Amino acid sequence: MITIKILIDSVEKVKKFSSIISKEHMDCELIEGVHILDAKSIMGIFSLDLKEPIQLKIYSDDKEILNKLKEFIVAEA
Repeated sequence: MITIKILIDSVEKVKKFSSIISKEHMDCELIEGVHILDAKSIMGIFSLDLKEPIQLKIYSDDKEILNKLKEFIVAEA
């Protein structure tokens, strides 16, 4: 499992993030406080407060996904 902090603070970034993550064959969750949602749900992403970094949990050990998401990563969680 991989856990990182990401920042998707604009509509364009949400669209790009969603496009990348929806093509992956792994489960991913976004966690903000007590809210946990499917990272592949673009409507769910828009329900979060996107001004601050949020936690992304990827249920895979394939680090290649980190290269695809590098523009969104702000820190290891």
